[in-house]
Amino acid sequence: MADSFPETRPAEMPSEAGPSRRIRLTLQYDGGAYAGWQEQPDAVSIQSTLQGILARMEKRPVALVAAGRTDAGVHALGQVAHFDTATGYPADTFLRALNAQLPPDIAVVAADDVAGDFHARHSAQGKHYRYRVLNRPAPCPFRRRYAWYVPRELDVEAMGEGAGRLLGEHDFSSFRASGCGAAHPRRTLTRLDVSRVDDEVVFDVEGPAFLKQMVRNLVGTLMVVGRGRHSPDWVGNVLAARDRTVAGETAPAWGLTLVRVFYAQSPVR
Repeated sequence: MADSFPETRPAEMPSEAGPSRRIRLTLQYDGGAYAGWQEQPDAVSIQSTLQGILARMEKRPVALVAAGRTDAGVHALGQVAHFDTATGYPADTFLRALNAQLPPDIAVVAADDVAGDFHARHSAQGKHYRYRVLNRPAPCPFRRRYAWYVPRELDVEAMGEGAGRLLGEHDFSSFRASGCGAAHPRRTLTRLDVSRVDDEVVFDVEGPAFLKQMVRNLVGTLMVVGRGRHSPDWVGNVLAARDRTVAGETAPAWGLTLVRVFYAQSPVR
């Protein structure tokens, strides 16, 4: 990929390095080709891809902080990240320059100057994740990267009843992946809707914060109910057990998308 950036108009020319400014980026990406958000050795990540371009613009290493560290294969429609710049580039120049250099499966959809105390992760009030299950007899080649294909008919009503047992604040140890670095397993679910939309079953999940692979483990557990293997009451028993081994499988990463990150108010300066 060439190290060229969009031509800068006179009014957009960077000034000499001055006080640091904070820039917020809103990102969309297809996570299928990446080892997740977080930079890691010997793997291509969303973070490292963006940081490489920013470093060339800034002529120094750049730390890009995201609202959530999406796992390998997980997608985003509204990921939010921030970084600090000492250049005079307007925020819109970062948007155009990044999109000119990024591969086609990553896009910056907005770039804004924000207050210095804005933090993409710590300032977030909540996140909305969506999980899609293609539920029909035949697969769909055009959705194989974005939905978990399950041909057997699912009981959406029963899954919705089971989901109701999970709302509120609980110890979600039964839905916590091994290696999770969270200090404690207590989390709050404010929304867990299960609905059928044409030939898909859609799970909409919202809460202030999530454990590692928590959403995918919730979906995998509710799918046990949807397949008729357990009643909705079983979900409450799984929650109370605080034991990952009694819950359902981890749903595949490719069905999950980070839809939106919520903030208390607009952080734009």
